[in-house]
Amino acid sequence: MSFLGFLLLGLIAGAIAKLILPGKQGGGWFITLLLGVVGALLGGWLGSLILNRPLTEFWDLGTWLLAIGGSIIVLLIYGLIVGRGSRSKA
Repeated sequence: MSFLGFLLLGLIAGAIAKLILPGKQGGGWFITLLLGVVGALLGGWLGSLILNRPLTEFWDLGTWLLAIGGSIIVLLIYGLIVGRGSRSKA
């Protein structure tokens, strides 16, 4: 998969993960892109480690599910980090 394809996959996977998770997640499109790309990397790494299935093709359903799953995990971790920081300031 090309670098631009991977960025597009990360952006879309991050946006879908934001839609799936309940509540309000902070950050705009740039944070969504970063978290989506990190989530796609995490999903691809976990997929190749556990399922022996890396992110290879853009239009493969397994690639999308791994990227979205990784993005959900990254968004949950991001929410915990940002949520703690905002509570401690109050």
